Amino acid sequence: MAAAVAWEAGKPLSMEEVEVAPPQAMEVRVKILYTALCHTDVYFWEAKGQTPVFPRILGHEAGGIVESVGEGVTELVPGDHVLPVFTGECKECAHCMSEESNLCDLLRINVDRGVMIGDGQSRFTIDGKPIFHFVGTSTFSEYTVIHVGCLAKIDPEAPLDKVCLLSCGISTGLGATLNVAKPKKGMTVAIFGLGAVGLAAMEGARMSGGSRIIGVDLNPAKHEQAKKFGCTDFVNPKDHTKPVQEVIVEMTDGGVDRAVECTGNADAMISAFECVHDGWGVAVLVGVAHKEAVFKTHPMNFLNERTLRGTFFGNYKPRTDLPGVVDMYMRKELELDKFITHSVPFSQINTAFDLMLKGEGLRCVIRMDE
Repeated sequence: MAAAVAWEAGKPLSMEEVEVAPPQAMEVRVKILYTALCHTDVYFWEAKGQTPVFPRILGHEAGGIVESVGEGVTELVPGDHVLPVFTGECKECAHCMSEESNLCDLLRINVDRGVMIGDGQSRFTIDGKPIFHFVGTSTFSEYTVIHVGCLAKIDPEAPLDKVCLLSCGISTGLGATLNVAKPKKGMTVAIFGLGAVGLAAMEGARMSGGSRIIGVDLNPAKHEQAKKFGCTDFVNPKDHTKPVQEVIVEMTDGGVDRAVECTGNADAMISAFECVHDGWGVAVLVGVAHKEAVFKTHPMNFLNERTLRGTFFGNYKPRTDLPGVVDMYMRKELELDKFITHSVPFSQINTAFDLMLKGEGLRCVIRMDE
């Protein structure tokens, strides 16, 4: 079948005929119907800051239908609708057994591993030579093989061209607000970084009934778009001479009740923490900082009863919790359509990369059957 192969860093993906092996024990072969481009795909395609693994089939935000299952797979059957997820849930390790964690010991994200966890082999080949996997999903392919623990079975009535977004970025931002920051109705919330993940965090603040939702971004063009997600105020740090946390504290008479940081910039992380109200303020870090980054703040900020938390994939357990997030969309509580700004056929997948590199749009959905 057809797959878009990344042969080397930064070079356009090449449409190739790829053989996809049958699923082995605890694996599932999935027909991908829709996949979206996430910034993580671009980051590992550019391969500037990590171990390059090529040739590789990228892609991890997607929706599809089970084609066949391997030995030992009991909770999925051919025809089931599924969302692949870059991090898994084995349901047996200490993290999976804990109500407080979604960091599965067995299936936690591994960006360097290009093979299946069961036998250390790839399921993709071209002329007998292996093509490497990406974060256990590799959805830029008409068919892919995925560990059963990295597949969430969802309502077959849910439109896969919309809910595919929930398999990565939108759930990450949404869950950071709903599951970790947990704003109560009427609270003030600041969101740092208004890309797709930040706007998903803002959507969570809107759904929670935030009275004042402050968007913080260096790009003034982001303000208009953010209004669709509940943004009531916009702050561009470049418009002020004082630190942005001081601006927000003054705007809100002591600080916001909750702040969610979605940039990966250490200074933004510090600002998000220092702009929350003493006594009850909670700041949540979502963005991934570079490896030399340092978070620096005065210990008094903690002693004055501010809370700093981190989150991974919005604290959602993929198999247990994602079906419920899909149901939120089906009940019209969560709006997904406004995140989709572009759509292209699979043959034009490189257009999606061009759009993201130019910073245009939020999510581009790729239609695999065209």
